[in-house]
Amino acid sequence: MDTPWALYALVVGAGFLCGVINTLAGSGSLISLPVLIFLGLPAPVANGTNRIGILLQNLAAGWSFQHSRVLDLRGALLLSIPAVLGSILGASIAVNLDEEMMELVIGAVMVLMLFVLLLRPQRWLQGSMQSLDGGFSWPQAASLFAIGVYGGFIQAGVGIFLLAALVLSVGYDLVRANAVKIIVVLAFTISSLLIFANNNQVDWGAGLLLGLGNMAGGWAAARLAVTKGAAWVRWVLIIVVAFSALYLFGAFEFIGRLLGLGG
Repeated sequence: MDTPWALYALVVGAGFLCGVINTLAGSGSLISLPVLIFLGLPAPVANGTNRIGILLQNLAAGWSFQHSRVLDLRGALLLSIPAVLGSILGASIAVNLDEEMMELVIGAVMVLMLFVLLLRPQRWLQGSMQSLDGGFSWPQAASLFAIGVYGGFIQAGVGIFLLAALVLSVGYDLVRANAVKIIVVLAFTISSLLIFANNNQVDWGAGLLLGLGNMAGGWAAARLAVTKGAAWVRWVLIIVVAFSALYLFGAFEFIGRLLGLGG
């Protein structure tokens, strides 16, 4: 490393952007994972190391949401149960998947979600919250378990799928869903991080450095979500989902080749 401080600043900056995007929407790992790989970490180690930043980010954002009194902590802990079980399975999967096909499928889901965001705004802004005093339904548990499997496996984009489940299935508005999402992701990140660490796929130094940025971004974004409200968060989510879909479909790589930037 000829310029270590520049690289340190890059990691912290990537963590900050990741923390902001993850707290308000999701897919912030599409920023942090490439940076970790750029530092020379193998992809599996980058995937595991990224969980440290997510963990610290959600601790900071969760505290901020709780301080602002928009966090349904009991509901979040209840909904974390199937998500944690799913994440253990996802992080333990040892089969070869067609990564390119997986990205195309996720991109297609992002496009579908973009239409839902644009065509049904009131559902996202007002919610239709029913009490969780009696527990969650089996469809809600199944959706949280499936999201946990995906989150345990790769993490990137899990926040967007989780927000959709919390708004469209459970009935939170976007601000409260963001707060609950933070706790659910925090819970299953702990379990998946332990599995990656047990398999020596975590670089603790790089992860803690990334986590400094994640914490600052998560804390700042949580305050923004509360002060700006659900309508503002919805537009941030629309932008993030659109860019994530374009990224997963390879649109930026295609544009780069057209402009002669692909080498």
